[in-house]
Amino acid sequence: MEHYKTRSVDHPQRQQPERAPQRRPDRPIGGVPAQGGGGRPRPAAGAARGLRARMPRPRLTGLGGGLFACVAMTLAGGISWLLFGGSLLAYGLLFLPVAAAAALWVRPADLITAPISAPIAFAAGVWPISGGSGGFGAEVMGIVSALSLHAGWLYGGTLVSALIVVVRKAVLISRRRLPRRAA
Repeated sequence: MEHYKTRSVDHPQRQQPERAPQRRPDRPIGGVPAQGGGGRPRPAAGAARGLRARMPRPRLTGLGGGLFACVAMTLAGGISWLLFGGSLLAYGLLFLPVAAAAALWVRPADLITAPISAPIAFAAGVWPISGGSGGFGAEVMGIVSALSLHAGWLYGGTLVSALIVVVRKAVLISRRRLPRRAA
């Protein structure tokens, strides 16, 4: 026989009256010391966290990091096309920080995806500035030509991403081994 869970309906006579949170006298509110503590006001917990966080540290999954890089490079290709007349130099210069950001913002469990998604993002964003004209075949040939002629930027961004991933992985491994050595 199955037993189904039911929610109890709170009746007005059963509801508890709302109480204001009680303030502990030994804890400061808003950074002011309790009972004139005689020292400097201590910063609130939120302010202390704000001081420690200097760079945004989003944690993207492998797929999220790849999508971020593809969208950013597509926007970079459009910006390069609009502002610089389709300059692949400007596109390549924009690719380096995007590849670095994707490698920095991916979760530690998905570190290997950053150097893989960097060349895919480069290829996805090169379409607006590839110079292909005409039908589908001409567009594909323009993309292939742009990729082959500017492979240096592609290799450079992938190398930047791979180096960041290797350093992050080495730091993670050393942090895991540090408590073992102390014991």
